[in-house]
Amino acid sequence: MLKTIPIIGFSIILFACNSKNSKKIKEEKKQNNIASLEYKVEANLGEGAIWNYKTHELYWIDIEGRQLNIYNPKSKINKVLNTESRIGTVVPFTEDEALIALENGVHKIDIQTGKSNLFTDMKNELPGSRLNDGKCDPSGRFWVGSMHLEQETGKANLYTITSENILQKKINSVTISNGIVWTSDKKTMYYIDTPTSTIKEFDYNNETGEISNGKIAVKIPIKFGFPDGMTIDEENMLWVGMWNGNAVIRFNPKTGKVISKIEVPAHNITSCAFGGENLETLYITSARIDMTEEELIKYPLAGSLFSINPGVKGVKSNFYKHSK
Repeated sequence: MLKTIPIIGFSIILFACNSKNSKKIKEEKKQNNIASLEYKVEANLGEGAIWNYKTHELYWIDIEGRQLNIYNPKSKINKVLNTESRIGTVVPFTEDEALIALENGVHKIDIQTGKSNLFTDMKNELPGSRLNDGKCDPSGRFWVGSMHLEQETGKANLYTITSENILQKKINSVTISNGIVWTSDKKTMYYIDTPTSTIKEFDYNNETGEISNGKIAVKIPIKFGFPDGMTIDEENMLWVGMWNGNAVIRFNPKTGKVISKIEVPAHNITSCAFGGENLETLYITSARIDMTEEELIKYPLAGSLFSINPGVKGVKSNFYKHSK
């Protein structure tokens, strides 16, 4: 004979099951929001992550270590090319070449041999400064910013190097020029000057490279850390590495709100880039500098590469296009 379960008892059982399932989902979600170690290394100032979708490799740099790194996720091999001075960023050029931002300007480097040659002389633009972060826009212009070595306010600028290798100053009086990305419709550019704790939005003309109507899209509370390198996903949402923030945060630039947060077992998170076969993996760089002894003990993996599949895909990186 089938025994009838009282409604109240059934409700309690159902609630208990739902509570367990809810707890399990929350735990899984929490686990999925923690980046894992991809490649253990003690980079002084890891930065500049960018995925070369043609070779299926991650380019990244160690600024203070004066190194260009080329990491292959399949083989787990990280190729190191030494540079003659501090390196601010890297962008793909050809299958065998890349452009790197050094202290006196932009150089073209052979990624097979490591030999480099000055491509764009910028030493007159960089008194007491060095080049920092940058990327190529949808038309293949190289946008690269600078920062004063003593981090004096307003001593840096943002430049472009056109396909004809003509240097143009785009924004002046910045302090630490950092993350920069463009939307899929090629009409908006987002840009970070780190000490402002904001992400600015500009109208962008892909034909001319002109920017206009700059305004603040995202204000970032100091409790999150300081915004550093940035990438954009296929939904035009922004992913920002947080210096002194132990995380990568996904922002909606239309609302200025936080969508999600990826916890990273390192203190200073510097840049991120989508990569992998389907651009489904987010690779994250970190740094060891500007950390106390206590912090280095707490975060022994600082300086390493991390990764996570966050459930959204990125977009292909832009290569530099040189009209010869």
